[in-house]
Amino acid sequence: MSQPETVDYEIGQDNVQVLGLDIHNPVFVISGAVIVGFVILTLVFPEPTAEMFGALRPWLTSTFDWLFMGAANIFVLFCLFLVVSPLGKVRLGGADARPDFSYAGWFAMLFAAGMGIGLMFFGVLEPVYHFQNPPLGVSAEDTEAARAIGMAATIFHWGLHPWAIYAVVALALAFFSFNMGLPLTIRSAFYPIFGNAVWGWFGHVIDTLAVFATLFGLATSLGFGAEQATAGLNYLFDVPATDTTKVVLILLITGAALTSVVAGLEAGVKRLSEINMLLALLLLVFLIVVGPTGEIISGFFGGFVNYIKDLVPLSNWVGREDTDFMHGWTTFYWAWWISWSPFVGMFIARVSKGRTVREFVVCVLIIPTLVCVLWMNAFGGTAVSQFLNEGYTGVTETVSNWTPELSLFKMLEPMPLSGILSFVGIVLVIVFFVTSSDSGSLVIDTITAGGKIDAPVAQRVFWCVFEGLVAIALLLGGGLGSLQAAAIATGFPFAIVLVLMCYSTFKGLRAERA
Repeated sequence: MSQPETVDYEIGQDNVQVLGLDIHNPVFVISGAVIVGFVILTLVFPEPTAEMFGALRPWLTSTFDWLFMGAANIFVLFCLFLVVSPLGKVRLGGADARPDFSYAGWFAMLFAAGMGIGLMFFGVLEPVYHFQNPPLGVSAEDTEAARAIGMAATIFHWGLHPWAIYAVVALALAFFSFNMGLPLTIRSAFYPIFGNAVWGWFGHVIDTLAVFATLFGLATSLGFGAEQATAGLNYLFDVPATDTTKVVLILLITGAALTSVVAGLEAGVKRLSEINMLLALLLLVFLIVVGPTGEIISGFFGGFVNYIKDLVPLSNWVGREDTDFMHGWTTFYWAWWISWSPFVGMFIARVSKGRTVREFVVCVLIIPTLVCVLWMNAFGGTAVSQFLNEGYTGVTETVSNWTPELSLFKMLEPMPLSGILSFVGIVLVIVFFVTSSDSGSLVIDTITAGGKIDAPVAQRVFWCVFEGLVAIALLLGGGLGSLQAAAIATGFPFAIVLVLMCYSTFKGLRAERA
């Protein structure tokens, strides 16, 4: 196992050339056929679909909360172990490998692919929601305690746990591809456990599950993006906030993503990611300067301390009384991140060659967590401050009325240049939308092509188009509730896959280190 020569596999050996497509049979055929059928059935029978997904989400989150939360805790502990372990010295790609991207370009792609749309959608909404409905038995009447736990709970959902999920998948894929010479696909991560059996039906099942998880996890994010962009256009320009507007918006953005997909990783995804990061940084800096600067800075340190203090009780699922918070937020988030993990993990793996394991884990786990702490304090902290210090209820009303897509724009409303800022927010959501779509197309294309990273462009186009169609189908067949239920349903089996992946990665790194 310690040398690539022991691996009895050649990339592309199972691929079939059909109509100019390089198909890894049967992963492409099965996943493609199921997804096409799903889109057709959902559009033809929207009401039964909405009813089914409406019942599916609460059943999964309440029945399997122990699985999602236990698995997420394992991922965090495994990543922290790698940071302090001698295994952290292993370099992805071999001892002489050097990074393909600068830190700036690398971080830009991490954030754009990992959490861009989510941060825009939940950055204002979630801290205010948890401030008004605090978890862990904290009373909403105790303003300071509610404010502290509200921010800690928000950071909990965007900090170590989600990035640990991404890091586990990304590290496994990068190590087994760059160090062991295996295909850049999910099945490769299980070679130390199952050997050459991963090239048979066992591997086909894993890769097909990865395609489903990626597509539905991505569709959930695209749905959030479409909701928020439509609400912003309605808020600024009175564009009707109807399903038709959302569908047209998804189609237009999918068209833009197709252009980026055709351009490729370096010219398309990387350039869009850097534009995103620049716009997001400008918006963040503006908020810190013109908003409650002192509260944002003190909240950054205080929020991080409160997060660490409450990390264990928030991670525990035994004997909890705040089940609405745990099932409605935490379990959903962990399932969503897990369903996204093949997409984000493979994308991070592709751009992380040359980093040591320790450098990789620290940069993917710790630094993004700190940035999320700052982001949530700048956006959500400003909204809470507006309510407490100025009596402004614009954001709190979006929580009470449950119009979450308006939270960002209501927070910006009392600020200088609010119209321009809201427009920048819409642009950010749209560009994050495009970046996620084209990144996801590249990843699914790689999985269905058996790990090849240079498959025909026509295949990327196919997956990019169907990402948009799945998002449309789920939005029309039950809205955000259906999108969230689909993400949880695909994240459920993949949670077990990722736990096994931790053990397999440990075995591989130990052999490499030896």
